Amino acid sequence: MLDTADIAEKKTQLIATAKRCFDLRLQTNAGGNLSVRLAGGDAIVIKPSGIGFNECTADNLQVVHLDGTIEPSDHKPSKDLGFHLDLYRIRSDINAVVHCHSPWATGYASAGIEIPCLTVQTIEKIGRMPLIPLSAEGGPQTEVDISPIFNDTKVKAAVLANHGTIGVGKDLMSAQYLAEIIEETAHIAYVRDTLMAAHGKTAADLPTYGTAADAKNNTGN
Repeated sequence: MLDTADIAEKKTQLIATAKRCFDLRLQTNAGGNLSVRLAGGDAIVIKPSGIGFNECTADNLQVVHLDGTIEPSDHKPSKDLGFHLDLYRIRSDINAVVHCHSPWATGYASAGIEIPCLTVQTIEKIGRMPLIPLSAEGGPQTEVDISPIFNDTKVKAAVLANHGTIGVGKDLMSAQYLAEIIEETAHIAYVRDTLMAAHGKTAADLPTYGTAADAKNNTGN
């Protein structure tokens, strides 16, 4: 039995997160998607197809059960619905998914380059952002391509070649923060690589640890 109060609360959270994502220019037009698990665990709230992040409302968001059943809706389901549902099925720790086409990160993905975790924050918060190739047919990635990567519970974020990014978390804000860190790191990486090329540098130091405590504990100091 779906909890109507929980649905209303989760829709409010999703709308706020979607607007934040839009305001930060991580997603324009009607692309990308985001979803959140409902309290019962077996259904989600998700943005439907053709609705922009800035146009999400309580009336156009969809409620979808993990078996794929869609509660009555006037809108088409997202093309990304399949991989969203599968992420929730395979990982009980995932309660929210933010998928956007942020330009700096997608630029790296389109070049076939994995974004390096070159800041202490990315090492602490993410660890690694795997680059997932296009589907075997050459189209967008589906759960067939994405779920095997996220079967590893250490994976919190990934970049989809020629497509966009995925951040997952215990709640919408946690997943949104990862989407923001991915884009920020891609921007920093581009600036770093451009400056290195301009100054004839071929290598630069990378942090090993994300926090001073980790560094101290692992070096025995």
